[in-house]
Amino acid sequence: MAHAARPFTLPFAQSGRSSIGIEWELALVDADSGDLRQVATTVLDGVRGPDGAAHPNVTQELLLNTVEVVSNPRATVREAADDLERSIEDIRAVTDPLRVELMCAGTHPFARWDHQKVTDKKRYNELIDRTQWWGRQMLIYGVHVHVGIENRDKVLPIQRAMHTVFAHLQSLSASSPFWGGKDTGYASNRALMFQQLPTAGLGFQFDEWAELEHYVGDMMHTGVIDGFDEVRWDIRPSPRFGTLEMRICDGITNVTELRAMAALTHCLVEHFSTLLDRGKELPSLPAWFLQENKWRSARYGMDAIIILDRAGDEGLVTDAVARLIDELAPVASRLGCADELEDLRITLRRGASYQRQRAVARRNAGELDAVVASLVKEMRAGKPL
Repeated sequence: MAHAARPFTLPFAQSGRSSIGIEWELALVDADSGDLRQVATTVLDGVRGPDGAAHPNVTQELLLNTVEVVSNPRATVREAADDLERSIEDIRAVTDPLRVELMCAGTHPFARWDHQKVTDKKRYNELIDRTQWWGRQMLIYGVHVHVGIENRDKVLPIQRAMHTVFAHLQSLSASSPFWGGKDTGYASNRALMFQQLPTAGLGFQFDEWAELEHYVGDMMHTGVIDGFDEVRWDIRPSPRFGTLEMRICDGITNVTELRAMAALTHCLVEHFSTLLDRGKELPSLPAWFLQENKWRSARYGMDAIIILDRAGDEGLVTDAVARLIDELAPVASRLGCADELEDLRITLRRGASYQRQRAVARRNAGELDAVVASLVKEMRAGKPL
């Protein structure tokens, strides 16, 4: 018997075409030990305005060792990144006297998940109550990039197309090789941990907006979610903002690579949007190839051999990225992020964060406090070291 469509409406907000917003989750670490500090409440109180209002661009997260900086909707990557840097300056005015440093990576190299405190907020308490051990394991950090889509009919085709470059984004940003003091053997351990939560992971590839509404209606009717924000897909529409939200990237350690990854994302969405305008069919991959590409890029990072097309042709992810940089150069010029896109070549030359972290560990006889120190230095320097 056919499943009857459950009535549900999911409005998609108006937004400027290829406007961009960035969210950057930051760890709060002790300047002396390198371990995590549970001081998010102190930080959030410290950055309040003179009238006591919350900082508009610094928000709380699941754990008390984390704050998130968010940009305003902007026209260029540079403008969005400048918002983040201004917020970080505000945070450092509070954290420096506390001897707390800011750090970002997909995971903290040695912190214990069971020592972390959860923010006392209804939505977080309900998440932990439902997901139990896996929810408590979410000692992870990521970067989310929103890109404005001016026409709802474009959202799902662009979402499907973005899945074809999932491995490129995950490999370049992979920064979570360590977990609880051990090398996991993965470039991005975060990617495989986060997908353990309900509604997280690759998500579904719908053809019509009504199918997405049907899915959300079913999930809400059965109590899986209370609202669309609890759909935690790696790439998801964000109806409230009128954007497509890419949640693929591990936490990025410095602003230079953050801008480069945001530029790649920005250019890809605009590129696919332009192809739609020209009446072109966008690329897509079967779900089984997408699942394999996610695993390969999480496991092997920059050394991953990924599936490139529906025919099953394969190639090194680094070669695919180099081709993309060239292909997207005209789009980057149009969007004002040519320099930022070109900075991806720094990561291709010097290695992704997971490779740099392992190199530091090798030079320091496996001592992971040295890895934390290197991550703190990269955040301060604003570039890979």
